[in-house]
Amino acid sequence: MDTKAAHTDMLQFVTFNLGKQKYAIDILKVQEINNLKEITPIPNAPPHMEGAINLRGKVIPVLNLRRRLHLEGKDMTEVSKIVIVDLNGLVLGMVVDSVSDVLRIPADIVEAAPPVITGGNRSDFVLGIAKLSDMLVIILDMDKMVDRADLQGGGVR
Repeated sequence: MDTKAAHTDMLQFVTFNLGKQKYAIDILKVQEINNLKEITPIPNAPPHMEGAINLRGKVIPVLNLRRRLHLEGKDMTEVSKIVIVDLNGLVLGMVVDSVSDVLRIPADIVEAAPPVITGGNRSDFVLGIAKLSDMLVIILDMDKMVDRADLQGGGVR
């Protein structure tokens, strides 16, 4: 028996789609996944903030992940979801085109994002890229993706 293979660290991610590309975030950051619900726009919010929702009596800010990643816009559909994440006590939602599944992958198939991708502040939230047999999955660092200043007063005076 190959002891190295038996001791390979496994990573768990929730995967979702934006267009044809699959993205992943650490499963420990995800609180829940909800069907799309009414999102209330917030005046003077940054362009990537979709608005806010009422989730069981709590107001949760909602990030439009397509806008945050500078991807082409797309209308939300019946398969769009709001993924609720907890970033060290900061709870927010993010709109995704669809949620795929939970993915368990060996740590050794994840590579750091090439410097040409992470150069500059527009994409330093790419934590790594998982090389699966049929595709690449972009792993996002949610802590770097969210500008806490946008959520803590973001234009509200």
